[in-house]
Amino acid sequence: MPGCFKKTLFALASLISFVSFILIVVAMGVPKWMTGKILCKTGADLVNATDPELVKFIGEIYYGLFRGGKIRQCGLGGRRSKFTIFPHMVKKLNTGLHVMIIMFLCVAIFFSLVSFGFCILNAIKVPYRAINGPAGACLWNFLAGVFVVLGVTSFMAAVKLHHLTERIANFRENVFRFVILEERFEDCFWICVASATAHAVNLLLIAISGIHFPKIKTKTEEVNVTAEDIMY
Repeated sequence: MPGCFKKTLFALASLISFVSFILIVVAMGVPKWMTGKILCKTGADLVNATDPELVKFIGEIYYGLFRGGKIRQCGLGGRRSKFTIFPHMVKKLNTGLHVMIIMFLCVAIFFSLVSFGFCILNAIKVPYRAINGPAGACLWNFLAGVFVVLGVTSFMAAVKLHHLTERIANFRENVFRFVILEERFEDCFWICVASATAHAVNLLLIAISGIHFPKIKTKTEEVNVTAEDIMY
């Protein structure tokens, strides 16, 4: 049986792994990875809008990995619309990169669950095989964190290098053209960053659990045996 201190650390690590699993699942399902402001350039050019008038042509956009929405402002009031990334829009995006982001996060979900199981195992007993012990827990936590980082980095590359927001804003826009004025990474993006950080914390906890602290020994009183004690 593991010691109380070690058991507490692995119990905490298992809780963090499970929380990380929940965070990634929630982040993938909620369409709040990016928000931004979009300018209807075609409408603004048609009326030769000046700076004060540009407000009438500035809309908003938000999206996640699977769906999103936007408010089009082309001079005739705001028009709300919603869209889904699959199956049609993804063909206009960098399909391979977008699918890779989803696959990275799905693999991270799997490894988060595996690390949760390994941490529970180490909190209950001392595994016979080394791969099932702290080394295995470190491995699965490391892999989970790496795949979350790969997913987050790939999403940043899609936004900054492949102009993901602009491509989504102009999907099926035959008349108007939109340009991006402002982009912001939103809650779901930072939730994934927090998930990667959680696995880094787990690695630290597992490393601390392997430290052998010196035991505090109490001094025992010396027993003086006399001849009278022997007689009795």
